[in-house]
Amino acid sequence: MHARESFPNECCGWLTGNKDSNVAGGVRRAVNAYEPETHPTAKDRSAQTAYVISSNDLLDLNHTLDDDIRPRIIYHSHPNGRAYFSETDKVNASDPWGEGPAYPVQQIVIGIDGNRVVEARQFAWDDQVEDFIEIAVFDGLDI
Repeated sequence: MHARESFPNECCGWLTGNKDSNVAGGVRRAVNAYEPETHPTAKDRSAQTAYVISSNDLLDLNHTLDDDIRPRIIYHSHPNGRAYFSETDKVNASDPWGEGPAYPVQQIVIGIDGNRVVEARQFAWDDQVEDFIEIAVFDGLDI
């Protein structure tokens, strides 16, 4: 629903779940605060092709990482209908010192177009390959 409401811009946020479970049952929407002049890696894009979790939302994400109900999966949409983890997505999700993911969460990319959610793909950090790998594919649906 968040991706549809944000279309044609990218949406972003995270799914929450209990610290002792792999089930994510809550949604925490975030504001896409992308602005070309301040983005560190994608100055030639727009909110239709890039996202930045707002500073207030990012502080909230950081403050809840150790809570009983915590961020489990960061999500964002691609309004071109394709769910892939781009090189920019990987850079933004990675630790700036090159030591793994920036946050102890997985990632979901939602491919949406003007008519429907086309697909979604879930990614997780793999220590052996030192990169994000695809772990799940979800069929699209009309919304």
